[in-house]
Parts: sequence; structure tokens; C-alpha cells
Amino acid sequence: VGPYVLITPNETRRKQLQQIAKKELDDLEQWKKEHKSGPITLVPQRLGGNESEAQVRQNQQMILMQSKYQRKQKREEYVKAKKAAEEAEILKKKAIQREKAERLEVKKRQEEMQRREMLLEDQKYKTNELLNRLDMGLPKSDSCQIANPGPESTAWKRSHAYKQALREDENRQLEEMKQEQQRKAELLEFKQKQEEETRTRALKNEQRSCLESLLIFYCTLRVNNAFLDRLQNKTQPNNIYHPGYTG
Repeated sequence: VGPYVLITPNETRRKQLQQIAKKELDDLEQWKKEHKSGPITLVPQRLGGNESEAQVRQNQQMILMQSKYQRKQKREEYVKAKKAAEEAEILKKKAIQREKAERLEVKKRQEEMQRREMLLEDQKYKTNELLNRLDMGLPKSDSCQIANPGPESTAWKRSHAYKQALREDENRQLEEMKQEQQRKAELLEFKQKQEEETRTRALKNEQRSCLESLLIFYCTLRVNNAFLDRLQNKTQPNNIYHPGYTG
């Protein structure tokens, strides 16, 4: 710690400040006494409502039950809305993925069809080329039937049988493609029916849960009303021998 200078207090100045502060406090006390509020006089009047104690308690119980039910209902609605939003988001993502998969499947199918068409065209070209080569070795005139078929007629039969086999193969491939498209359409329709049944079942379950909640609230309200009625009969001595008193 460095050097410091000690200054002695001014006693005169301190006394003056103390006197000023004391005077201000005295003035404040005097002002409070002068502005003190007087006694309050009110006209006597009867307080209270027009309802009985049992009715007031019943109304309070009703308000409490309604507030609890409303809070529970709001909480359930919030949970359902949140769950519905999450399910909608999941369904949206699934729909996007399904759409991408379908587009990819369509693209693959188109590429496969193009490849098959190119392969068939190539086969047809080679077949026609082979048949043209075979036709060049056949006899020019067909006015009379050949009694002793030679190698040319055998080649013609082979070419004809080959053409027939190619035609049958093409028809079979087209039929298989049609059946595959029909199976995919039936599968898609079945999936759509399942989704619709699932949504309908979920809606019915939600309606059933709402009805059960309302039924529970109604039963609880009836029990509370019966309890309040019994309590009111016990608190009123004149109603002990009332026909509806159960003891």
C-alpha cells in the first residue's frame, strides 16, 4: 500500500448536515400526522349471494371438473395433433420415396423394353438376312409340287419353322409383359385399399376414445352430484327424514 494523507473530519459541517436531516424527518412526521386518513363509515348492508352453500360447492365442483377435462382434452388434442403431424411427415417422405422408386422402376422398364426391341430388331434383321440367303437357293418356279424334296425344300421348311418360333416367342414375351403390368396394377390397388382401411380404422378408434372420455366425465359428474346431495341432506337436520335420504 502506498503512502496516504489522513484528513480530519469537519465537525461543524457534520453537525449542520445532521441538523438538516433531523429537521426534514420532523417535517415528514408532521406532514403524515396532518394528512392522516380519518375513520371510514359505511352503510350497513347484507352480504352474500342468492345461492346456497351446497349449490355453490356443486358449481365449484362442476367448474373444477370442467377445467380438468378441458386441460386433459387440450393435452390430448396437442398430442394427437403432434402425432398426426409426425405421421403426415412420415407419409410424405414415404410418398416421395415411393414416387422416386416408381419413376426408377418405370425408367428401368422402359430401358428393358428398348433393349428387347433392339434385340428383336437385331434378331429379325439377322433372320431376314439368313432367310434371304436361303431363299436364293430355292427354285424359282412353284407351279408344280416337288415330288422328291431336296435340300432346298428342307431349308425352306427350317426357315418357316424358325419364323414361326420367333413369332410365338414374341407373342409370349408380350403376353408376359401384359400379365406383369396387370399384377402390378392389382398390387397397387390392394395397397391403396389397405391404406384406406387403416385410415378408417384409426378414425373409428379416435371417435370411440372421445365417446369413452365423455361417458367417463358424465358418470363422474353424476357420482359427484349424488355425493353433494347426500352431503347436503346430512348438513340439514330438517331433511333427515326426507324420502330420498339413504342414511
